Amino acid sequence: MNWLDKSRDQMHKHANSVGNFLVEGFHYLGLFAIGGAIAIASVTAFMEMIEKGAASVDDILLLFIYLELGAMVGIYFKTNHLPIRFLLYIAITALTRYLIGDVSHHKAPDIGLLYLCGGIFLLAMSVVAVRFASYRYPSSRAMDPMGGTEGDEDSTR
Repeated sequence: MNWLDKSRDQMHKHANSVGNFLVEGFHYLGLFAIGGAIAIASVTAFMEMIEKGAASVDDILLLFIYLELGAMVGIYFKTNHLPIRFLLYIAITALTRYLIGDVSHHKAPDIGLLYLCGGIFLLAMSVVAVRFASYRYPSSRAMDPMGGTEGDEDSTR
């Protein structure tokens, strides 16, 4: 019966290795696809600005959104962690872009302006709360570049 337990352990070890390989391969493929899509979209937006001969504030804020998305993918690629602050920054920039575009191009300010400003304010307060929480209650485990925790046997993947 001992050989059966050893065989089962070997099979489990190999299955985990294959599964981890496939999951990480899909992970990296997805990150490269997202990064490529961001690069294509940002180059396309930039080329449209060049064709227009001018860049509006909307266009510049759109490039900032692409920049934040690219930084977010880069950080996720290196650490396997997605800082929520980047999502909040993107949301703030998107609402600001919408606010500027709405006020300058479409209509006179109304109650929607207050809603947008309130949303931006709430997102800004969320950034403050996240920053305070990460300062006050830091993670007890440091992360290595492969996404594992330093000192764990699992961090060598």
